[in-house]
Order: sequence, then structure tokens, then C-alpha cells
Amino acid sequence: MSIESLSGQTVLVTGASGGIGAAIVERLAAEGARPIIHYGRDRGAAEALLARLPGEGLIVQADLSNAAGAFALWQEAEAAAGRIHALINNAGIRTEISIDAEPDAWREAWQREFQVNFFAAADLCKQALTHFKARGGGRIVNMTSRAGQRGYAADAMPYGATKAALINLTKSIARSFGSDGVVALAIAPGWVKTEMAEDFVAKFGKQAAVADIPIGEMAEVSEIAELVAFALRPSQRSLNGATLDVNGGSYIR
Repeated sequence: MSIESLSGQTVLVTGASGGIGAAIVERLAAEGARPIIHYGRDRGAAEALLARLPGEGLIVQADLSNAAGAFALWQEAEAAAGRIHALINNAGIRTEISIDAEPDAWREAWQREFQVNFFAAADLCKQALTHFKARGGGRIVNMTSRAGQRGYAADAMPYGATKAALINLTKSIARSFGSDGVVALAIAPGWVKTEMAEDFVAKFGKQAAVADIPIGEMAEVSEIAELVAFALRPSQRSLNGATLDVNGGSYIR
């Protein structure tokens, strides 16, 4: 593998200031790409990440919970970077809402989760597709979830539903725009060692998290980042339309 296998590529990564997003940014930069680091609230983390990179990078801020946030993000990123070669829709939230919740709270939880996890991603895909069609193609990697394939917990059904929708959107893009030089795929992790996972382990114990994972371990953020970088290599066009499972065997299709 050439360490500069992504040299010359400018890649927009949403939700990039921490966890999986930061690992993706660092891996892409190590392989020669110029990341555009999107953050929602934590500018300090975004700046610290940029300072760690071996090459160039950019920072953009946008609130993806706002209906206009994704369009504003793309406009700013395009104005700053010019040509964008790839979009990584990594930003996401997971909230818990019980079926016993009041109707207003129930609807608010579903609407907010769909706005951040799906509608913002769909808006960015729209902008990216227009950009890519006019400039000879590009890549879209949508970070989905095992939850979008096998269903999810009773108190977090909105999350699974948003990820299922994102998988379907990815397939539609792959089928519809492959002839325009666009390659779109989804990555569907199970448990990944992030702050959310660490909080769960602290509360319920590691065994509760890995009980249904045959290899007995969560994925490392570096594994996800490595897979994203692989998916962006020019040689990997035939991954178009794929959903790549990273769940240790806890869901097998």
C-alpha cells in the first residue's frame, strides 16, 4: 500500500471532531488526502485535530440539526476547498425515547434524529452528486449501522430507522449515478470503542456489550477509518452499492 494512495483528494468528513470521525480524518491525512473537518459545537477539538495532521486540512462549522445546516455546510466547504472528491457522512446522534413518552416528545425525538442522521446526509448527498456530475465523479461513504439492518432496541428505534433509510439511499445513489463516475457505499459498524460505548460499558459492564459478538470485542475506531480510506482508493470502483459490515459476526446477512 502506498502511504500516499489518496494524494490530491479533498474529502469532507461530517462529525469529524471526535471518535470515529477524528480517526477517519487522521487516516485520510496519513494517506495523503486533504480533509475538510466538519464540527457542530466543539471547535477546540476540531482545531486540535487539524494541528495533529501531517498535511493540509480545513475546518468548517455547521449545525446539522438545523434544516438549512447541510446546505450551508456544503456551500462553505466548496467555497473554501474548490473541488471536493469525496463525502463521508459520519455525523449522527442516538437518543432514547420510550413508547410511553408523550406524543410531542415522541415526535420531537424522531424528527430530530431523522434530521441529523438522515435528512442532513441526504442534503449533502444531493449537493455532492451535483458537484461530482459536473467534475468527473466522486465518492460517497455513508456511515450507517448494524442497527439499520437487524433492527434496534425498544428505546432507540429512531436510530435504527434512520440508519436503514441511509443504507437505502446509498443503494439508490449507487444504482442511479454510477454511470456519472460516482461510487457510493455504506459502512455498517456494530459496537465501536467510542465514548458512547465506554459509557455503556461503565454502566452495564463489557460483557453486556460484547455478549452477542462472536469475536468478543468491539471494533476499534482505527478499523473503521482504515476501511473508509480503502473505500476511497481509485482502484475500488466495484464497491459501488456495497454495505460493508463491521460487527464481529454479530449480524450476518
